[in-house]
Amino acid sequence: MVDFQLVCPCLFGLEGPLADELRKMGAGHVRPENGRVVFDGSEEMIARINLGSRYGERVQIFMGSFPARNFEELFQGVRDLPWERWIGRDSAFPVSGSCLDSRLSSVPACQSIIKKAVVERLKQRYSVSWFQETEPPRKIQFLIRKDQARLMIDTTGSGLHKRGYRAVSTAAPIRETLAAAMAYFSRVRHDANFIDPFCGSGTILIEAALAAQNIAPGIGRSFSAEQWDTVSPSVWKGERERARSLETRDAAFLGKGYDLDPDAVSLTQANAEKAGVADCIRVSRRDIADFREEGEYGCVICNPPYGERLLDLHSAQELYKTMGRVFVPRHGWSYAVISPDESFEGCFGRRAARRRKLYNGMIRCQYYMYFRECSPKAGK
Repeated sequence: MVDFQLVCPCLFGLEGPLADELRKMGAGHVRPENGRVVFDGSEEMIARINLGSRYGERVQIFMGSFPARNFEELFQGVRDLPWERWIGRDSAFPVSGSCLDSRLSSVPACQSIIKKAVVERLKQRYSVSWFQETEPPRKIQFLIRKDQARLMIDTTGSGLHKRGYRAVSTAAPIRETLAAAMAYFSRVRHDANFIDPFCGSGTILIEAALAAQNIAPGIGRSFSAEQWDTVSPSVWKGERERARSLETRDAAFLGKGYDLDPDAVSLTQANAEKAGVADCIRVSRRDIADFREEGEYGCVICNPPYGERLLDLHSAQELYKTMGRVFVPRHGWSYAVISPDESFEGCFGRRAARRRKLYNGMIRCQYYMYFRECSPKAGK
């Protein structure tokens, strides 16, 4: 039964992949917006998206939206929402959020008003004057932007990018959701000959392997809503069984990772084992200058060190020149590189066949994709 809305926030630039993913999972009336996707929901969809989303950051129950130009409007708007649908008599309900470009600019003050309004609503519904808040939390999240308030309840807990396989990482790791999206944009196949020549902690390799074998990225972790009495345990059990039934662990995917740092090689292997994909990933120590294509087809995706991240700008640009020499245009092979450096194509020596603007944390980057039909040199 579909009788409420859900919101799935995402990194800017990933709204398209996320919307596509949600439709394939059966979500209804999917509407991409800036930094999030809104869709019609059900208890089953709460569990399914939490377990299976590769590109979303969390799953929120959308409670409502209304003008909030002053504290009275905020209080009345919050009190009118059906909080008792999800918050029980003894449930904890902490409040967090943000205010942007609005007359109400104090986050602590807005938190206090929202909390009081929810309490007043629940007092009337449960005929009590005091709430113990001893049961698992329903975290209320708000966004007040341009005097319009949006209220949600988080079902996820720790962000969906925290899959559980990367307890330790190398310096400046790429976010798991972004790595998964890069594999999506590069159309990594289930039988791919996949290579990451700067594997670091193995995030891109692992996300590509999980996608190729259709393994739900959240299958090994828990979520806030699993502790709620308002979502039946049978829903979670059924969705976990459904996710496992869709796995294709016999896929012919092979991922190869290289890195100069021996610790990165060991870490990638350890993380692949935690993620359950070590049987299809091979890792070894190798310099990018020694990169060689092997096989009739292959897909290369990498997040090389760059000036804002690990190397000085000159060293990063020299690295791009080396990549341009060893990533030879060849039928059946594709190469994709994420970088914030606008001079990348000039250093690499060829214009990308396609570019996408993405964000690696707070750093705006371009995702440069190269196929066989490469255009003439962009510069020296």
